[in-house]
Amino acid sequence: MALTEETAEHALVAACGHARLDPAGAELIRIGSNAVYRLKTPVIVRITRDSESIENAQKQVAVARWLESQSYPATRALHVDQPVDLAGHIATFWESVSEREEYAPIDRVAELIRRLHELAEPPLSLPTKQPFAELDSRLSDLANLAVDDASFLRERITRIRDEYGKLEFPLRPGAIHGDANIGNVILDRDGNPVLIDLDSFCAGPREWDLVQTALFYERFGWHTEEEYRTFVKVYGFNIMEWAGYPVLADYREVAMTLWLCGKAGEDDRAAAEVRKRVEAMRSGGTRLDWAPF
Repeated sequence: MALTEETAEHALVAACGHARLDPAGAELIRIGSNAVYRLKTPVIVRITRDSESIENAQKQVAVARWLESQSYPATRALHVDQPVDLAGHIATFWESVSEREEYAPIDRVAELIRRLHELAEPPLSLPTKQPFAELDSRLSDLANLAVDDASFLRERITRIRDEYGKLEFPLRPGAIHGDANIGNVILDRDGNPVLIDLDSFCAGPREWDLVQTALFYERFGWHTEEEYRTFVKVYGFNIMEWAGYPVLADYREVAMTLWLCGKAGEDDRAAAEVRKRVEAMRSGGTRLDWAPF
C-alpha cells in the first residue's frame, strides 16, 4: 500500500488505537521513507512505507531498549507493545525529546559516536553491515535516469565493490549506528545531545560511522576545517588518514545519489540534482553545489 498523507493518517489512527494513544491533533513532521508524526503528548510515531520492514522495526526497538539499559543518550522507544503491524505498514512509538529539530554541535556528535563504540557488545543478534546489498536493492531506480548516466553508476558501483573487498579496516569492528552524522544527533529540551534514527544500526566496521563527517567536510563543505579537526580530536581517529577513506567516501556519494534516483521519476528538481551529481562524479568536478535532500 502506497504511503501517502491519507494512508499514513489512517495507519496513525489504527496504530494509536492499538497503543491507547490519542491521535487527535497529530502533526505530520515529514513523509519520506517513513511518515513521522508528533502527537499532542510528547510522542513520535513513525509509519513505515511497507510491511516488509517488520524485522528492522523490531531491531530498532530492541536496540533502543539496550541503549536505554546502558544509560546511553539515544532515542527511547515508548514502553508499549510494539512494533505494530498494520497489514501494509509498520508503526513504532518513540519519546519526543524536543518540539524542534536542533542539531548538536560537532564535538557532541563525535562524543556520542565515541561513546557508542566504547560500549560492550550488545546481547542482540544484530545484522551485519552489507553495504552492497543496500545499493543492489535500489538498482531498479536507475530506470529513472538516462541510459549513459545509469551505466556510469552501475560501473562505479562495480569498481567500488571490488575496491571495498580489498580494504583492511584499522578500527575494531562492532556495533555501529550505520548512518552517523550531524543530522542524526539532535538536542533535547535541556540542550543535551541525543542519537536518533536507529534504522541502519548493525554490526560492522566502525569507520562507517566516521566517513560521513569527513565527506561532509572534505567534499561537500558542509563542515568547516575547524569543525572537522574538533571531530577528530574528540573521537580520537582521523579516517581521512586511512588509505581506504576514498572508497567509503565514493560509496556514500553513490548511495546518496542512488537514493535520490528513486525520486527522479516524479520530481524534476530531484532529477536535475541526480544529473548534476553524476556529472560531478564522472568528471571529478566539485561537490560543493550538491543540494541536501
